[in-house]
Amino acid sequence: MKVMVLVKASPASEAGEMPGTELLTEMGRFNEALVKAGILLAGEGLHPSSRGARVRFDGRQRTVIDGPFGETRELVAGFWLWQVRNLDEAIEWIKRAPFDGGAEIELRPVFEADDFGDALTPELREQEARLAVDLHARKPQ
Repeated sequence: MKVMVLVKASPASEAGEMPGTELLTEMGRFNEALVKAGILLAGEGLHPSSRGARVRFDGRQRTVIDGPFGETRELVAGFWLWQVRNLDEAIEWIKRAPFDGGAEIELRPVFEADDFGDALTPELREQEARLAVDLHARKPQ
């Protein structure tokens, strides 16, 4: 199963404060362990919401809302995408992450094709498979 691991924003991350060398070193070790275990598929940190935008959809109307956005605890500061056996394995891994100071991490399973049942027709499944091949071919090595 794939799991999206969402690192919630904090007042410090929203202020654009960068982590120090010690935390970067610890996080590098943690990410290296994830790679060696074959779990890490992707992961990145995000700039503060002040550098972002949202687009609100209302029928055919599109409204752009520039950051920053309120409620820091509702914002995401970074993410990982992991391939794990189950949610319990993901929880055990995140418990080893070098966070402190009240950090909150959310783990969410990613939908898989079978989750959509009959609504994902054979034609749509074929399209998904074709897109996956195209996407893989475009990834920088």
